[in-house]
Amino acid sequence: MKKLPVGIQVYGLRDLLEDTPENFADVMRQVKAMGYDGVELAGLYGLEPEYIRKTLDEIGLVPISAHVPLADMMADAQGVADTYKKIGVEYIAVPYLPEEYRPNTDGYETVKKEMTRIGQVMKENGIKLEYHNHDFEFVRLPDGTFGFDDIYKQIPEDILKVEPDLCWIKVAGQSPVEYLKKYGSRCEIVHLKDFIKEGNPRNMYKLIGIETEQEEEDTGIFEFRPVGFGMQIWEPVLDAVIEAGSKWVVVEQDEHYGLTPAEAARRSREYLKILGW
Repeated sequence: MKKLPVGIQVYGLRDLLEDTPENFADVMRQVKAMGYDGVELAGLYGLEPEYIRKTLDEIGLVPISAHVPLADMMADAQGVADTYKKIGVEYIAVPYLPEEYRPNTDGYETVKKEMTRIGQVMKENGIKLEYHNHDFEFVRLPDGTFGFDDIYKQIPEDILKVEPDLCWIKVAGQSPVEYLKKYGSRCEIVHLKDFIKEGNPRNMYKLIGIETEQEEEDTGIFEFRPVGFGMQIWEPVLDAVIEAGSKWVVVEQDEHYGLTPAEAARRSREYLKILGW
């Protein structure tokens, strides 16, 4: 069966770079040695885009895409496009919606218009805009549809691609396989993320750096895991990724729990190799 190239979201390696950007080349060499084919950026760590492109080219990693804060793109979409064109990414993703813009808030209609505008700017610059979900998009709107589906219904496919995070789709009680089937080739990049969840954990977003009010007692466990070390059953998911016509899979692990970021990245890649990827 056809396999896809495998990338890694650099956010999971941020502890190796945020205070020591001079380590960028060394970290990227480690990523390449693990067997990854490309990277999805999450910040530039103060490095010049020309340096990042040159380093990735020399090491042999594809600059697939970048997660860029929505506020940055709302403030200067053209400036963001100009920066990332220098790196050579094909995609830029909205990483998440701040609370004031989420479905069923006063800002939701505004943010859909803004993402449409930003997506048009990116399209004019040869970049595809994506949206990267969590589970909060799976809230029901007044008409009964999920916010997740409404975003992609309201914004045309040529303006906004789907970057499905399969962990958060599963956490929301939905089927990653069915959502891959539903959106098909609109899912050009798919996030592979594994996790464990027991009981009734309440404040899961603190694990990705978003503090939310904990209204109820936390009575459970939620932790991210390397791909293949959590609750996801990956064979049917990967089959669905191929059937969807996706172009890349990208490993993402936000936190690591006793493992170093590099070791977690290595385990994810080794598991995928076991499955023939």
